[in-house]
Amino acid sequence: MPITKATLADVPELNVLVNSAYRGEESKKGWTTEAYLLEGIRVDEVMLREYFDNEAITILKYTDDNGQITGSVYLEVKGPKLYLGMFSVSPVLQGKGVGRALLDEAAILAKQLNCHAITMTVISTRKELISWYERRGYTATGEIQPFHVDGRFGVPKQLIELIVMEKAV
Repeated sequence: MPITKATLADVPELNVLVNSAYRGEESKKGWTTEAYLLEGIRVDEVMLREYFDNEAITILKYTDDNGQITGSVYLEVKGPKLYLGMFSVSPVLQGKGVGRALLDEAAILAKQLNCHAITMTVISTRKELISWYERRGYTATGEIQPFHVDGRFGVPKQLIELIVMEKAV
């Protein structure tokens, strides 16, 4: 299953994948759903297209034998660190190594881009997700950030805080 850089042509498929991994009924088939925490969509095609206009951003895609995108990750160079976000795996394929492969490829890209660490934010109440990242070498930095209040990434159903996690590469 190859992991390659996504292109503008992938936007419609990425949009469906990311939203199915985070929100709505489809997301509830996997363990990474945020549907009980947030309303609305995670991303739209306009936002995805904007990402491809930014040279600091790379979106990696994991494709199956039929060429369907089954996993993706957003990576953005922020100084000496690579920010990892919008990490998505098809809900019906979670637990099958797609996410682990994408994280490994992100670490390779970080080194190629001369970044010394990968950083991310995770909803503080997502204990099972935090534990999953910890098992892959990420640690909480102690920094806490508020959730985005502009509604661009969904509307919280409760107070949401983000913890910052990081891994040296």
